[in-house]
Amino acid sequence: MADKFSEYISKELSEYEEYLRGEKRSENTVKEYTYFVENMLRHFRKEVENITSEDLKRYKMYLSTRKKYSKNTLYLAIEAIKAYFKYKGLDTARNLSPPKRPKQMPKYLTENEVRKLLSVASENPRDYAILSFLAYSGLRVSELCNLKIEDVDFHERIVRVHGKGDKDRIVIVSPHAMEALEKYLSTRKDSLEYLFSSQKSEKITRVQVFRIVKKYARKAGIKKNVTPHVLRHTLATTLLKRGVDIRYIQQFLGHSSVATTQIYTHVNDEMLRAVYDKVLQEY
Repeated sequence: MADKFSEYISKELSEYEEYLRGEKRSENTVKEYTYFVENMLRHFRKEVENITSEDLKRYKMYLSTRKKYSKNTLYLAIEAIKAYFKYKGLDTARNLSPPKRPKQMPKYLTENEVRKLLSVASENPRDYAILSFLAYSGLRVSELCNLKIEDVDFHERIVRVHGKGDKDRIVIVSPHAMEALEKYLSTRKDSLEYLFSSQKSEKITRVQVFRIVKKYARKAGIKKNVTPHVLRHTLATTLLKRGVDIRYIQQFLGHSSVATTQIYTHVNDEMLRAVYDKVLQEY
């Protein structure tokens, strides 16, 4: 009987793979879907036509509680199973609902990684100033490129930023970043109105800033995919870690709604978990 059931599963998976490829699904999707369907069939040890809606509800609970699937993995498993039953012409999985996928958390650097990034750029005044501004002000790359010298109040350490949707905002710049900026400007030979220029004395572009960030991330030995936006996320994350109210972070980043800024509250969740695990092992 065991051999017959193994033959049945093998045939089912082979036909399902062929169907998925015919639907132009990626090889990764084919691999994942057949994996989850095989696990389900082996769990029930009965043919698909004999699996009931109640079976599937209990199986979903089993994956969540006994197998401890994460929400992302459970989502994939349920999607694979639903697609399989639909392919078989059965409505058994019609009411089987996948969990809501958690929002992807923003990638950010540790404070030590930021220090390394700035350190390796310190010999190049322009690049160091650009990285310092991104790291300390949380500017979007387009905002950085569009800054003009007249937008900067050097005495008050204030920059007027022209943000998305023609929304201007005031950003306070750290003494460190302002010092880097002043040092860079003292090396400038052109009369360009923009704050940061290319080597050809033209307004710097987004692509050039991306290249600068990636260049120094490699030099610093940072394995993460570092972009200007990662530095923006890093600043927001660091501010939240240090107890800054999320409403101030919202204004600082130029978010129109605090809901957008809520993605950074994952830091609080991580900190709470770390503290809990450290101090409360067991009674």
